[in-house]
Amino acid sequence: MRCVIARYPFELTKNGVLDTMKDVKPEPVTAGAYVTIGRRRYPVKQVGRVVTRQDPRDFTAREVVQAMTRLGFTCNTVDEAPPVISDSPVDRASALLGSASGGLTAA
Repeated sequence: MRCVIARYPFELTKNGVLDTMKDVKPEPVTAGAYVTIGRRRYPVKQVGRVVTRQDPRDFTAREVVQAMTRLGFTCNTVDEAPPVISDSPVDRASALLGSASGGLTAA
């Protein structure tokens, strides 16, 4: 499939992407978009960097997501960071229960 990433044309195939990414260790997916290749989740920018051999600053995540989606890969986004849980046992219990104050009030 022909696609344009960072104004350069690339001829990509699903098998070609699978072969290219098979020995690449995925970077942590903390926020933004990611691509599921095989059983691994790769940040979109990492996939774009490896497949195109371009600097990630030269292309957008959207360009890579469109190309990977057209090839049949699953792309998703991580929109929020995991909640920060305090070291205090009361704060941890409150967070687990879904209440910032713990749901207790003084009478």
